[in-house]
Parts: sequence; C-alpha cells; structure tokens
Amino acid sequence: MTITTLLRSLCFGTFLAAFLTGCLGPNETSPEASRPRVDSTTLNGKVMVGYQGWFNAEGDGAGRGYNHWTSRRDQPAPGNVRVDLWPDLSEFPASERYPTRLKHPDGTPAEVFSSHRRPTVLRHFAWMEEHGIDGVFLQRFISSLSSGNSLAANNAVLENVRAGARQHGRVYALMYDLSSLKPGRADVLIEDWKQLLRSTRLTRDPNYLHHRGKPLIALWGCGFLSTDKPRPTLEDWRRIITFLKEDKTSGGLAIMLGVPSHWRSLTRDSLADPMLHELIALADVISPWTPGRYRTPEAATLHANTLWQPDLAWCQQRQIDYLPVAFPGFSWHNMKGEELNAIPRLQGRFFWSQIAAAKRIGASMLYVAMFDEVDEGTAIFKVTNTPPVGEGVQFVTYEGLPSDHYLRLTGLAGKIIRGELPVTDAPPLPVPATTKP
Repeated sequence: MTITTLLRSLCFGTFLAAFLTGCLGPNETSPEASRPRVDSTTLNGKVMVGYQGWFNAEGDGAGRGYNHWTSRRDQPAPGNVRVDLWPDLSEFPASERYPTRLKHPDGTPAEVFSSHRRPTVLRHFAWMEEHGIDGVFLQRFISSLSSGNSLAANNAVLENVRAGARQHGRVYALMYDLSSLKPGRADVLIEDWKQLLRSTRLTRDPNYLHHRGKPLIALWGCGFLSTDKPRPTLEDWRRIITFLKEDKTSGGLAIMLGVPSHWRSLTRDSLADPMLHELIALADVISPWTPGRYRTPEAATLHANTLWQPDLAWCQQRQIDYLPVAFPGFSWHNMKGEELNAIPRLQGRFFWSQIAAAKRIGASMLYVAMFDEVDEGTAIFKVTNTPPVGEGVQFVTYEGLPSDHYLRLTGLAGKIIRGELPVTDAPPLPVPATTKP
C-alpha cells in the first residue's frame, strides 16, 4: 500500500466514524461492522412490526406508574389489569422485572417489564434479529405529547429503539398516530417533528428507514369515520402532509398513510369525502387498517381478494405503494370487558392466512400489528402459556405453542414476501401434538 493510499483510507475511516458518531444517540457507540444489517434504503421486500413501547412500571425512572398494564397505573392486581396476554419474562434478569400482586398457577409471583428500560428494548430487538424480522414502526401517539412526563417517556423509548436497531442491525421509522389530534391542531405534530430533528438528527441515522430515496415517516389515522375521539380534519391532514413533503428544513420525506379498510369506496369505516383520495394521491405508501375487520382465515382470504386486490391495482395505476396489515388474533376482554379471545389465533393459521393472501395478491411489503400489543391481544413477541390466575383473572395464551412461535412466523413472512420461500396455505412450522386448537 502506498503512502497516498494509506492516507486516503485513514481519512475515509475518520469520516465514517465521525458520521456514525453524529447519528448516534447520547452515550452510544457505533455498531460492529461485521453484524448483518437490514437494508435501510427501501420498504420493498420488508415485513415491519408495530412497536408500541408504552409499558411502564413503578421504579423504572419514568414516573408513570404501571402505565398500560393497568387502567389507573397502579400495581397490577386482580380486577385492575388491562392486558389480555402476559409477557414471558423467563429470559429477563431481576433488574428488568417489576412486581405485581398476581401469581402464576405454580404460585410464583407474576412480574412485568418496562419499555423505559433500555436493556429490555435491546432484548426485543435481539429477538427480531434472531428471527429475521426487518424492523419496526415506532408508535408516537399525538395525545401523549402534551405533558412533559409523557413526552420524556416517548423520547426515551425512541432512543431505546434507535439503540436496539443499531445494535441488532434492524431498521425503524417513526409512526405518528393522529387519531386523537383535535381539529385545527396540525401544529402539534409539525412542532414535535421539528424538535425531534433538531435534537436527534433522526433521519440521518443509518438505521432509519428510507423509501424512494427519502426518509420514511408514517402517519396513521387518515380518513377514519369515528366519533369515539377527536380527529383532525382532512384539511389538517393536507397541511401536515404538505409540510412533511415540501418544507425546506424539516421536510423532504416519503409519506406512509394509515387509512381505513374501505378508503377506496369511501364507505363503512371511511369518511365519505372524495378529498381523502386527493390526500392518498400525495402519499408514497398507503396501509389500510384491518384488525377486527375479519375473524377467520376464510374471511381474511375473502377480504384480500375483494379489497386488497383492487386496492393494489388502484395504487399501482397511481404509482403508490401498498402495505397490507396482518394481525395474529384479537382480544381486549380485560380492557373493554368484551369477549375473551374474540378473534382466535388458531395456532397461527389465522395469521398465516393473511400472510399468504398478501403474497398472492402481489404485495411486496407487509405490516404486522403488533410486536408488543398485549392490551388488545395482537402481540407477536414472547408471552407465557401459564399466565396469572385468580378470581376474575383471565388471559389468552399461545395455545401451548412455544413462546417464539409468532416471532418465527413473522420472520418466515419476510421470506414469503421476498419470494425466498414458496407461499403455502398452512403455517410452515410444526405444531406439537400436545397443544390444543
């Protein structure tokens, strides 16, 4: 090697180290170069999972009590729990476990985790890497940005996710949920995004997901027909989308819009306003919401053929990418008092029917809802088959299947979407004979 070549190599190495250091959060080091990393330049060929990251526990440093484990943030006990799946903490050290007043069938204390703890989030990303899951859409709920306490917790989880993505070679993008944004308050999101860019340089992170040559941002809740909470007007949506696409300092983004299932016909769960189609035409990707829209594998297949297929054709004509949503099951008995296990998982058959249907209609990407959503029973991460017991205590389980069963299915979904495996009608994982349908 000549002196000139050596100097050039050293200069490039110094530049690269400085660049990566500038993109990292505080007190973080650059990732090992040898670790396999997911391509962050495109959403195509990827299966992304939703990451709520909203769980807290007393003593975790966030000051939010048992947020999302119970309705009033007090310690979980019989009668106050609001989740329908119980996490499997068998891999967690004592430092990441938080006590409850519940017990497992063998009498051992039931414990929970906190998303505020970085080691816990890093473990979640290690599971993603182990099972070949590409990355996450980190949820950022607009309603939780109004107070310093909840805003600080959101920002802490964001930094945890960034660290997890770097350490385990995954990708991530921010997903704003605007479903509780009051009309006329578009500035809430715009100012939050400006502040994030100033304080984190988020979109310069090598693991931040890009699409069509631009950083990707997801905006969920556009055009839903609902009176259960305040929602932004379509004019508010136009202002937000225009800003994020065109602003010279904070814009230049690719936009993913989360929309109703019946957005194309402007019926049922959709506003009957043609302006919704104008907004969708501004997006780079749209993702119709499907949890709760069907309840059996047969209904999921029918939904794909009657809605997804013509949806995709509509989008292809307008050069918009199409991101279907698959979910493994549904239950919010403890949160809403409704039927336990309302949409059964059927040992993964329900989930797999949607994965197969997405591939068969020609989808090149997939969104799985959710990674850690135990509130509504849609989680795919590790949960226990021996949840707490007691009077008035009821939980859904994975039907005796291994706790990583849905992590494995989600990793296989990526191979199906990319064409690395042939699509099959049944999940390509063995089901132990001892499990119950």
